[in-house]
Amino acid sequence: MYYINEITTNQIIINKSKFITTIIPIQNIEEANLNLTELRKKYFDATHNCYAYVIGDNYEIQKQSDDGEPQKTAGFPILDMIKKLNITNVLVVVTRYFGGTLLGASGLIKAYGESAKLAILKANLYLKETLLETTIPFNYKEYNQIKNLSYLTIINEVFSADVLTTILIKETDKNKLIDYLENILKYKLDNINFKQVTTFIKA
Repeated sequence: MYYINEITTNQIIINKSKFITTIIPIQNIEEANLNLTELRKKYFDATHNCYAYVIGDNYEIQKQSDDGEPQKTAGFPILDMIKKLNITNVLVVVTRYFGGTLLGASGLIKAYGESAKLAILKANLYLKETLLETTIPFNYKEYNQIKNLSYLTIINEVFSADVLTTILIKETDKNKLIDYLENILKYKLDNINFKQVTTFIKA
C-alpha cells in the first residue's frame, strides 16, 4: 500500500477539454471535505470537479462523485485507478474545463482514469513501515562505533558529556543490536526500552 505526503497536480488536454488533476493526502473525511471545498472555490468556473477518495489500509472509507458527468464515467474510474495503483489516504480531484467536443461515456471513463493515473504516477509515493525506536546515551567512543552500523538509522543526537542517541531499527534487527551492545560494546542494557513507531519510506 502506498501513501503520498504532498499535494501533486497534473494537467492534460483531451479533445480540447482541459483536465486538471489534484492529489491531496488526507487522514479523515473532514480533511477530504475541507480540501474539496477549497478546490471548488479555486476552480469555481470549471465545468466539473469530479473526485474520489479512500481512507484506511483496507479502504475502509471510500467515496466518489461524477459531479454532473454521466453516471460512473468520472468518479468511478478515478476511484478504480486509486485502487489499481494501491494508494490510500488520498483525495483525487479531476477538474474539467469543457472544450466543446463530447467524449461519450467510454471516452469520459478513459479520460478521467488516465488523468488520475498520470497525476498519481507523478507524485512521490511512500510505503508505511513499523520500526522500533530507542534512545541510548553513549560515550563518544561508543557513539563513533554505533553510528556506522548499517542496520540502524540515527534520527537525533544530543551532544553533551555523552551523546544521547535516538535510533530507529527494524524489528528483525533488534536482537542484532542487543547482541552488538552487550558483546562488542559491553553496554549495560538495563534502561533501554524499545517502542514501536510508524514511519514512511520513499517507494
